[in-house]
Amino acid sequence: MSSVLYSLGRWAYRSRRLVLVLWLVILAAVGGGAVLLNQGTDNAFSIPGTESQEALDTLSRTFPQVSGASAQIVVVAPDGESVRDADVQSAVESTIDDLGSLDQVAAVTSPYDEMVTGSISDDGRAAIIGVQLDGEQSEITATTSEAIQAAGTELGDALPAGSQTAVGGQLFSQSLPTVSITELIGVLIALVVLILTFGSFLAAGMPLLTALLGVGLSIGLIFIATLFGSISSTTPLLALMLGLAVGIDYSLFIISRHQGQLRHGIDPEESAARSVATAGSAVVFAGLTVIIALLGLAVAQIPFLTTMGIAAAAAVAIAVLISVTLTPALLGFAGNRLLPRKLRAQTAHKHAAAPVPASASGHEGGHEGGHEDGREGEQAGAGAHAQSPASAPSLAHSATAAIPRGFFLGWVRAATKWPIVTVIAVIGVLGLAFVPASQLRLGLPDAGSLPVHDSARVTYDLISDNFGPGFNGPLIVTGSIISSTDPVGLMDELGAEIGGLDGVASIPLATPNETADTGIIQVIPEGGPNSEETKALVAEIRSLHDHFEKEFGVDLSVTGYTAAGIDISDRLGAALLPFGILVVGLSLVLLTMVFRSIAVPIKAALGYLLSVGAAFGAVTLVFENGVFADALNVATLGPVISFMPIILMGVLFGLAMDYEVFLVSRMREDYVHGGNARRAIDSGFVGSAKVVTAAAIIMISVFAAFIPEGDSSIKPIALGLAVGVFVDAFIVRMTLVPAVLALLGDKAWWMPRWLDRVLPSFDVEGDGLQKELQLADWPEPGGRYAIAADEAGLTKKGRPVYPPVTVRVPADGALVVHGPHRSGKSALLLTLAGRVKSDSGVLKVAGYVLPTRAAAVRARVAMVRLAFATDPVGDIRTALANSPAVLVLDDVDRLGDPDVRRAVRDEIEGALMTAHATGCTLTIVASCADLTTIDDILPAGTETVVVTMIPETANPDLTLQEVAL
Repeated sequence: MSSVLYSLGRWAYRSRRLVLVLWLVILAAVGGGAVLLNQGTDNAFSIPGTESQEALDTLSRTFPQVSGASAQIVVVAPDGESVRDADVQSAVESTIDDLGSLDQVAAVTSPYDEMVTGSISDDGRAAIIGVQLDGEQSEITATTSEAIQAAGTELGDALPAGSQTAVGGQLFSQSLPTVSITELIGVLIALVVLILTFGSFLAAGMPLLTALLGVGLSIGLIFIATLFGSISSTTPLLALMLGLAVGIDYSLFIISRHQGQLRHGIDPEESAARSVATAGSAVVFAGLTVIIALLGLAVAQIPFLTTMGIAAAAAVAIAVLISVTLTPALLGFAGNRLLPRKLRAQTAHKHAAAPVPASASGHEGGHEGGHEDGREGEQAGAGAHAQSPASAPSLAHSATAAIPRGFFLGWVRAATKWPIVTVIAVIGVLGLAFVPASQLRLGLPDAGSLPVHDSARVTYDLISDNFGPGFNGPLIVTGSIISSTDPVGLMDELGAEIGGLDGVASIPLATPNETADTGIIQVIPEGGPNSEETKALVAEIRSLHDHFEKEFGVDLSVTGYTAAGIDISDRLGAALLPFGILVVGLSLVLLTMVFRSIAVPIKAALGYLLSVGAAFGAVTLVFENGVFADALNVATLGPVISFMPIILMGVLFGLAMDYEVFLVSRMREDYVHGGNARRAIDSGFVGSAKVVTAAAIIMISVFAAFIPEGDSSIKPIALGLAVGVFVDAFIVRMTLVPAVLALLGDKAWWMPRWLDRVLPSFDVEGDGLQKELQLADWPEPGGRYAIAADEAGLTKKGRPVYPPVTVRVPADGALVVHGPHRSGKSALLLTLAGRVKSDSGVLKVAGYVLPTRAAAVRARVAMVRLAFATDPVGDIRTALANSPAVLVLDDVDRLGDPDVRRAVRDEIEGALMTAHATGCTLTIVASCADLTTIDDILPAGTETVVVTMIPETANPDLTLQEVAL
């Protein structure tokens, strides 16, 4: 991956104007599409497959008058008066007539209707006008909503002085989230941190520019997507929060690495390419973890949550793409200006005095890259024929270098001085957060979570004060009564029995529909919509399902907005464990691939769980227990939005892995280069702690800015992420992790050899790229050899599969591997074809270093295993059709029939003539047990190298012999 990003970074640097224009054109196109195609967002939550949703779907067909959205107008008479007074009642009835004539209004319930009970308070001072709408909440137009609000205002004007009215209910229970001035404070704090980190206004502005571009694209795409389906109003705000945070951080990582390399005198273009290759690799890895975790929200099988996860994942993906393309382009515009003037002059003088950098391009698509003078490359390869690879600057600081002094060095040494004490202290303190976290309650937002001056919140409070909290969360019990001969009597009996249950305040309505095939019972709980009492009542009614079916012959279901909220919360709560297993399991696999260790991934996953527990604990303390609630402008205490835990877990997972990669990968790198585990902890920590600190502060600032004035759905998520990032970055990654690594010592980096071979490598810190740069002009400049090896070998279970190989095969030449059965010749061919990973020496095929660029080699090397071919000629013809740089033919002896061999020879000769005519080259690699068969395969005059394989079991001391025919 680092090699691909290296090429991408260099291209973006050189094509900076094109890259910038392309992104601006994309932004303009997406912005225009958002303006033209936006259908608006909504907060209609649905959850297919639950009892409440299935019942609502049935009611929409059989009893549409009660299945749609609803609104309420509350009237409170002046002190000492009653809503039954003539002047109050006449005004209310006039308003009811006006409401009944509005579009999308299915029915208006009068509190004075004798068939309706409970709509006038016991003391007679308050009344509720119920407005039943024709359609779901998302289908109600703004015109209808505004007309209902206007009717409430006119009613207030018509009532006697001292009266009070308020418009609310389900239709107005949620406000559309907006961006306030406080969110800009987070951006300003991020700018200050960036200036302090880079010491340059120019460098500080780049991450903000890339992040804002990414956010604009993400939100534009979300609004375009409203054309194809319903999207909750929380979705764009979540994308804004995440896109802004990760967009700034991802660009910060790349620019920080670039600026550090400039200070060491590396040419700006080369530095930009390497920054994208190294820091950019970590960015891609971190972004992928966040994206996978967000897409994992689909585990809950809730459509609106899946949509939210996809939208947020798209925002992160866009941030990654912009970071690895637009960032190096902006670095190209900046050149050396990211350095202070004094350093700028010094590096300019150095570059002027240095010779022209050597090309790093290999056969068919290698890298172009400059190499600085004065840096010693490592000697790669071994054996008598090994040649020294070209010098190239190191991509990392050596662990043996002088360790920088300062604040971060003191931090890491304090954490590792008594590591067992640090581990116990951190686990003990963070473990306390699990106590409040265990009390976390989930629910859907309603009008009770709105600001206290909001009309819907006023309505909610007036209903609670005058009628009881249950009137804000009525339940609907419904079922088919088509077989009943007395539907009215049946509904009365059902209503009476349900009314006698504990937790039921009243039964205002128990009636069949007009066709007498469906009945509904409106149940007013004693508790509020999000109370444990209401949840218990729903569970009790559902537990009596069999009783009602046996006693009355009715299949009853509980539905309504309150019941749907309970079902969604239960579904999300049940999804937390499988989602947690998915996230933790994913982290173990991904980190094992990155760090080539067993202990480090386990430690990282356990640390992530500590961070999640601390975040949940903080949310519970603030939103349920009221700690700092006033300071954070929390309108109402109670359950937090149901999808908060699963979203927080997903996002925090990606951010935690981000910090883990940037801190621990540098420690591993220094350990690999220096071999001293304790010193690598210090040097790796100091080398990366500054940028991790800056990134964490930026994340915390952006998330925290959404807390004071944020949407009620976003507030707990923002608080949880802000606390989670603080705990994970500063307590877990920068304190606990060094202590654990110090305890483990060398064992921290142990990994079974078989597992190391099985797992793919991400090469996050660019070790493979560094090797490529060092071998750019090896074995000689110009890339004359299609295959070059120095002591390239492969062992299995401590024994060589084939002896170490040292060989040079020119382009347009041939390599013949000769030996008997089980001599390792097939394994060698598989290695040269990039299908098997060598584990020693140096090997280059088609200009690419193996095993680092195995994918590139596989794309350019065609292989035909003739021992398994049913149509050898057809298989070879297919292989040559893709114009490979190298054609590998294993087990040539299996061709057998001379006529078949002649056909193969003709096929190869024809391909070679075509290749020569087009200026292409083809190198042939073949294996055989009998050298006489090669005469029928290779065209005359081919420069051929023969390697004779001696079975290791016959004489393990013999090596390969290189002989020219």
